[in-house]
Amino acid sequence: MNDIPVTKSSATEPLRLHIPPHRSIPGKRPDFSYFRLPPAGETRRPVIDVPSVETHPLATALIRVLDEADEAVGDWDPHLDPEPLRGGLRAMMLTRAYDRRMYNAQRTGKTSFYMTSLGEEAVAVAQAMALNSDDMLFTSYRQQGLLIARGYPILDMMCQIYSNSRDPLKGRQLPVMYSSRDYSFYSISGNLGTQFPQSVGWAMASAYSGDTRIAAGWIGEGATAEPDFHHALTFAAVYRAPVVLNVVNNQWAISSHQEVAGGEEATFAARAIGFGLACLRVDGNDFLAVYAATKWAAERARANHGATLIELFTYRAGSHSTSDDPTRYRPEDEPRTWPLGDPVDRLARHLIHRGEWSDDRHKSQEQELTELVRATDREAQTYGTLGEGGHFGVETMFEDVYKEMPWHLRRQLRQALGDK
Repeated sequence: MNDIPVTKSSATEPLRLHIPPHRSIPGKRPDFSYFRLPPAGETRRPVIDVPSVETHPLATALIRVLDEADEAVGDWDPHLDPEPLRGGLRAMMLTRAYDRRMYNAQRTGKTSFYMTSLGEEAVAVAQAMALNSDDMLFTSYRQQGLLIARGYPILDMMCQIYSNSRDPLKGRQLPVMYSSRDYSFYSISGNLGTQFPQSVGWAMASAYSGDTRIAAGWIGEGATAEPDFHHALTFAAVYRAPVVLNVVNNQWAISSHQEVAGGEEATFAARAIGFGLACLRVDGNDFLAVYAATKWAAERARANHGATLIELFTYRAGSHSTSDDPTRYRPEDEPRTWPLGDPVDRLARHLIHRGEWSDDRHKSQEQELTELVRATDREAQTYGTLGEGGHFGVETMFEDVYKEMPWHLRRQLRQALGDK
């Protein structure tokens, strides 16, 4: 048997790994040179039944509607009337006021943990408005604006934060992990990435049963590295599941920049291409662009043309959570210099430009919502906080699991209550 010749490497330099650079250095000037900001209105809007391959150029574009003069321009302008826009502005402002109050509650020891959505309010509120009220939502922990936009009582949200005697989940969840069947809001999981296969599976079941409701799922850009992300996209593509899959790229996965999650060489929207899915990349701080892109994807899913992956390009202006100090890994003034601005301010300026809002009305509404949240918080605290006041009894640990409690749990319940 002849020997097989072995080719020796001709390399003269040792191999080395590429480590994505950390541009956001505390004490240095913010650096946003890693992305190109295209003009508003530049990106074309395809028809909803277009083959998915024709959307793939949109993975590297950025859908923008509001220009520097606060006008709505281009194909993606949804031409919304002033009233729903004012409603969207109010919901974003209420979300921000609620976040501020609950953040302070954690700082004063009334709850254990909180996460704000500062700078990302347009993602949740605009998408809630673009979807039907009974479409099923599978979210991560920074989309509380979806519930607020759907009219879920902030009193119930606060009572869950405090784990008090009126907590709708009876103290069984972390404070920010809401759940409401009545509002088509699936229980939030702290295991990130699960939201995508759950939303795809629910959408497949809806289609299989001949229902008319679609599903939507949300994860952050860091969770795209999880196997759940790829499993979900495979099923969504193969079975054309009626689902809208949202990757909220807020630039930070805790203290790791989006480039570490894979955003340096390609956009997160581009990950849809290998699966044959439709994809969009959207300015997540442009309320009109977020609404228009979500509406397009929802109509496409509802018409049985399949799933769409949307990358919402936004910025986490606050800390990751109350356990985080972002000044340790990014410049302190980076949130103020984010090129895509603040979603609340941008929508307010657009309405002012149209003659449908004013600075005085904005300040008045801000005061009204601040007082509403303050008054609701006072009521919520009458039912108790984490450390004081009423809580659900130990017997609730054994309830709501089985339709009929089995014998071994009945025995454990008796023991827990001291009944031999």
